[in-house]
Amino acid sequence: MAASNLRGDRSALKRTMDAIIAETQRASKQAGPAAHAIKAAGGAAAYGEKELPERIAELVYQLSAHRKLSDLVLSQSIVSEISEFIYEQAHSALLRANSLEPRHTVLLVGPPGNGKTSLAEVLATELSLPLLSIRYDALVDSFLGETANRLRRLVDFAALNPCILFFDEFDAVGKERSDAQETGEIKRVVSSLLMQMDRLPSHAIVVCATNHPELLDRAVWRRFEMKLEIERPDRQQLEAWFSKFERSLAGQSTGISATQFADCMLGESMSAVEAFTLDVRRKLVLSHGSLSVAEAVNQVLLRLNKRPKKPKAIRENGKQLPARAAQKRAPKSVTDPGSSQAEIPYGDPLPKAT
Repeated sequence: MAASNLRGDRSALKRTMDAIIAETQRASKQAGPAAHAIKAAGGAAAYGEKELPERIAELVYQLSAHRKLSDLVLSQSIVSEISEFIYEQAHSALLRANSLEPRHTVLLVGPPGNGKTSLAEVLATELSLPLLSIRYDALVDSFLGETANRLRRLVDFAALNPCILFFDEFDAVGKERSDAQETGEIKRVVSSLLMQMDRLPSHAIVVCATNHPELLDRAVWRRFEMKLEIERPDRQQLEAWFSKFERSLAGQSTGISATQFADCMLGESMSAVEAFTLDVRRKLVLSHGSLSVAEAVNQVLLRLNKRPKKPKAIRENGKQLPARAAQKRAPKSVTDPGSSQAEIPYGDPLPKAT
């Protein structure tokens, strides 16, 4: 029995030493101490509590990230995808010991206000990494080559300092290069972006969000290892959100059921749903106890019923189409050019979440 335990200890020690040697060799090749310092299991982020260098600070906004995965109401498929991604990053040393790399590029697709930025915050919180949102006004320059230099500066920083680079409204810089209406500078930006994304090591995470995946360049689309489609919340998710809201009220009655809440908010974006609960909390705080929870909920519901409805129309050639014509003309889903099937371009159908 003791001999078998000893053999087991020796084999475990050998695997550990092999992993350490492989990690050290890889770190030296990448010429950066951050190659093995991801600290995804809860360590301090490299620049989470420090000032960014001036050459980087002018290109990004550093966003505060406090949301956890448990704070969002998501479909089970999205929770599984995000959890697996986090687990890969947290155990990157084990993967590298077996000549594998964790995934580190994520594309979030869906209508505005449904949690794309929140998911980027979740990744930053769960991985204890700083969240750096790219400033396009500072990144894109009209001078030939300057944009590429700034992109290279960002990539060099991320290679030495583990972080999450967040490209919101990614279609602004990742547009299809074959579009004849785009300027030459934008096409050069896309080419530079492709080259720099290929240079990024796996401990530098790139998260891109877009409302218009059909505008993305084919080569850009291929660079993303994980693609998620985030849509408006369905009835089940709305009821789960409201139940969570009720539990936070310490047993006070809201005066409505989760089903009634779902009936009221069905079809709204997640930001509108969250705004509803925040409005209720504001009223309770500002009333100094004179309003009950049910009264505050009723007042917010009355205000929602009186708000103007967003017109269901689109523009075509500068002319406003009526709602019925807009429904016929507007695409129900994104179509890959050259394909007869309606789907997200250049890839498989994506998991959906809210």
